[in-house]
Amino acid sequence: MSSAQNHRKLTILAQDPGVKVAGRIAFASVDVANEIVADGPTGHRVKVIDFDASANVLYAPRVFGADAKGQASDPFRPKAWKSAAARRKWEAATLANPAFHAQNVYAIAMRTLARFERALGRRVRWSFPGHQISIAPHAFCDANAYYSEADRAIFFGYFRSPTSRKTVFTCLSHDIVAHETTHALLDGLRDGFTDPSTPDQAAFHEGFADVVALLSVFSLKEIVEAALLGDRRAPAMRKHNRLIPAAALRLEALADSMLLGVGEQFGAETGGARANALRRSAALKPNRGYLAQARFQEEHDRGEVFAAAMLRSFLLMWTKRIAALGTFEGDKYNLERVIEEGAKAADNLLTMAIRALDYCPPVDLTFGDYLAAFLTADAQTVPDDSRYAYRALVRATFESYGITVPARLTVRATGEWRQFDPAAEIAYDRTHFDSMLHDSEEVFRFVWENRKALKIGAAGELHINSVRPSIRQGQDGFLLRETVCEYVQVLRLFSSELEKLVGIERPADMASNVMLTVYGGGTLIFDEYGRIKYHVAQRLEDGPRQAARLDYLWKNDLIGSARDSGGRFADMHRNRTL
Repeated sequence: MSSAQNHRKLTILAQDPGVKVAGRIAFASVDVANEIVADGPTGHRVKVIDFDASANVLYAPRVFGADAKGQASDPFRPKAWKSAAARRKWEAATLANPAFHAQNVYAIAMRTLARFERALGRRVRWSFPGHQISIAPHAFCDANAYYSEADRAIFFGYFRSPTSRKTVFTCLSHDIVAHETTHALLDGLRDGFTDPSTPDQAAFHEGFADVVALLSVFSLKEIVEAALLGDRRAPAMRKHNRLIPAAALRLEALADSMLLGVGEQFGAETGGARANALRRSAALKPNRGYLAQARFQEEHDRGEVFAAAMLRSFLLMWTKRIAALGTFEGDKYNLERVIEEGAKAADNLLTMAIRALDYCPPVDLTFGDYLAAFLTADAQTVPDDSRYAYRALVRATFESYGITVPARLTVRATGEWRQFDPAAEIAYDRTHFDSMLHDSEEVFRFVWENRKALKIGAAGELHINSVRPSIRQGQDGFLLRETVCEYVQVLRLFSSELEKLVGIERPADMASNVMLTVYGGGTLIFDEYGRIKYHVAQRLEDGPRQAARLDYLWKNDLIGSARDSGGRFADMHRNRTL
């Protein structure tokens, strides 16, 4: 008998085996979409195939049974144990069970996907043809994990710790699973972001995935409490009213307690691996000069500047919400309320961060472009930001790290993209808006016939990347309906043609017969009546932008490099570990 419920509960690791709450490994029961699940687990979006290429072993799939109500059973749900020893024995058996590893990656990947879809108001596709992404929990013996578009998969490694001699599984780290799933989702939303381009675009994938991984943990009360308290015990005023000193909730104290606890096992066992990136980001105090420094030209170091700006924004949002709470004896706060306000701040920021992707240009992204998209997207759904002034807070924080919106394309007072000129001579009567909600051919006709008003040049090949209707609930309770369309221009030319076609000179040490590819493109946001609200464009004829991009690619030997996202992410994460 089928259930009418939309979600089911599944047990996962709330962080990783190195994080404990009151001496216990932190398991959590989380909501996952209620779907018909085949062995694996295999659902309509995620397929777990547990093959270990290093050992040439195919593990038995996780098989879902059903309870009396027809719900998929969860044999890993923690029980009431008679002794601590019995609990530890169960923990060890569960962590060693490949079936639990399979359930853990399935559930966290599905939760991350659901979080994106809730923020964007629509289904999110993968970047490759097909509907299911494969996940291998024990893909190889290596201290690495990565997403590969070419393989339509996410691979998690395992390794023998050089310090504890224990086997460490990356598939058991909540933040690593969420990070890699975010790479896959971001690639589906903006596949141009993996093309060789600006240093900011190369860094954005890593920084954004780090931010999603961290903020997603804040829905798990166990981890927030453990990070706040550490080994301390909050003094109890009453049984259900535990208190925490105000000194523990200052911004820098929160950064140390919360952010330094993320990815504890993986970071400790490798002596400073991928999970430590969040720790380094938290340690980056505001400095407007970071992005000009030689150290931060490398992409994953540069991504840490973006992550630092976002994480500091979150901490400022959280402390602002805490300050609005009342205190008890000795300048102490109610622990449960502090955790609740942290979850709300994280949820708000994560929603804002994901929605911003719709307002980004499809090519040659900069951190400043993303900031303008962030401010614009949030203003569309939450026009009145007076209570907490989140947008002003985020803008000021990003600026403290040297990240500013593009001045000539944005409104000075708010930092938002300038709205499309309503006086522009756009022909709306030659296309059918109902078809434009989903038909890329109809959108292409609209763009083609309005290319002069849209200031799209004739050079290069023009094509529509995506057409995505979106429905979001606004602050007033009404639905905000938009259609997000991406177009891209691709121009292939010899370096000798740069000045004639793009208006820039080739580097002095570049031969005249080097084959180059330059990009232009834009994002069109249509309102519910089919009128253009925003046109966020990177124009192909923008000489300064093209010159900066070419200079970066030439100096870093990236001319002609392929967009092999699998190899790119694998190498990036391996380098980050080392």
